[in-house]
Amino acid sequence: MPIRRALLSVYDKSGVVDLATALHARGVELLSTGGTYQALRDAGLPVIEVSAYTGFPEMMDGRVKTLHPKIHGGLLCVRDDPHHREAAAANGIGMIDLVVVNLYPFEATADKPQASTADKIEKIDIGGPSMLRSAAKNHAYVTVLSDPVDYPAFLAELEAHAGHTTLAFRSRCARQVFRTTARYDALIADELTRIAGDADPAVWDAERFPAQTAIPLRKVQDLRYGENPHQRAALYDLRLPGAASVVRARQLHGKELSYNNLMDADAAWELVKEFPDPTCAIIKHTNPCGCAAADTLGAAFLKAYDGDPQAAFGSIIAFNRELDARTAESISDPGRFVEVIIAPSFAAEAFAILTTRPKWKANVRLIAAGEIRPLPRQASAIRNVLGGVLVQDYDTLGFDPSTLTIASERAPTPAEMADLAFAWLVAKHLKSNAICLVRGRELVGAGAGQMSRVNSSWIAAHLAGERARGAALASDAFFPFADGVEAAATAGVTAIIQPGGSKGDAETIAAANRHQLAMVFTGVRHFRH
Repeated sequence: MPIRRALLSVYDKSGVVDLATALHARGVELLSTGGTYQALRDAGLPVIEVSAYTGFPEMMDGRVKTLHPKIHGGLLCVRDDPHHREAAAANGIGMIDLVVVNLYPFEATADKPQASTADKIEKIDIGGPSMLRSAAKNHAYVTVLSDPVDYPAFLAELEAHAGHTTLAFRSRCARQVFRTTARYDALIADELTRIAGDADPAVWDAERFPAQTAIPLRKVQDLRYGENPHQRAALYDLRLPGAASVVRARQLHGKELSYNNLMDADAAWELVKEFPDPTCAIIKHTNPCGCAAADTLGAAFLKAYDGDPQAAFGSIIAFNRELDARTAESISDPGRFVEVIIAPSFAAEAFAILTTRPKWKANVRLIAAGEIRPLPRQASAIRNVLGGVLVQDYDTLGFDPSTLTIASERAPTPAEMADLAFAWLVAKHLKSNAICLVRGRELVGAGAGQMSRVNSSWIAAHLAGERARGAALASDAFFPFADGVEAAATAGVTAIIQPGGSKGDAETIAAANRHQLAMVFTGVRHFRH
């Protein structure tokens, strides 16, 4: 299909003058609106303002300018249909062969903390999506460009086909349009729900899982590979304002990340965000193999690494403070190998240490995730199953001592309670069935992903060895039988935190009392599948 008349109406004017200049050189008639019209006029290009073309003035602060039959008739006319051509001729509707439109920056406006609801509403584009959809529907005849990044490919297409575009090219552009407008509408629906939910929490609760929805995803990057090298993968951003996450983090150094790197980095980052004190988490296959809090970041790292040095080889490490030079020195010991380090930021000297030493500079990836902020209450966790997705609230529940029930005859000591609190938050990030042992705010043993809780208990105690003596144990769900408590007591555990609520609670409490263990119930569980 030849390009004889083009309509250009863009918010992002990157490259639009060069594009219009190339079109003019090919004898294409140019139509435009508002700021785009002025930019083309200023460049000395002959351009017709849409209001002059339609004979209908732009009005209502630009809200009404392209919503006109002469525009949409010129886009939607089926060129091979004589009835369509007759209607166009009878009503003075000329054909429009190319539409170049990008949309008002609704997302950028909505992400500004100071933006009012009125500001956001004003940035909901109406004419732009309408033109894009009209052109994309009729892509058998009309070419549509919705992103400046596509201008060079379009000009190459014209050059290769003597001023024409192929159906394959137009079809590809149309697919991109419908993806763009679908995400745009999903963003608007999402933000309007947030606005209503902030004004009235009942609205949010009522619309948490609507009957129909779209997920506003934007591709961040292609990944080296998926879970395995034969699987392709990409990272997408699911808009979550204010959240510091691996999706919006900046990679400062190292080779490209893989799917597994990001999964582990996310697991590590979400774990360290749980704690107020300087904390380090060491992750292997999304499970913590080390986690510790201390007075300094360096001390937290050494304690975390000591949790399971063998498993820590080739791990992902996260910190909840800026990584300092002293900690970087400890990490970069020649005997250690780390895949990824993620932190809010990296001190200049720490960055230099990790990126200039021969072994480290070639292997480690450094990711700056930004300032830690609380997750918005609307955060969702999305998992795929074949042919669909599962959606649930993100597990943001922390540790609240006021909700605990002391089930045993002996109450925990203050030191035991500190370790129980730490263990409970670590267990939340272990795959179920999850058992972890903590001593001195250091993870000393973990059992995860087992088919029985007693096996997880045995693994955690085996990994802890002598360090299990005097440790606190956390279980992500209740003990249905006393055997898990017996195994803990045999290992030397002195305090247990678990949800409670089992038919076997009386049996497990009796076992705790026999061994003089302190046991507290949380009343909630933290399964992580």
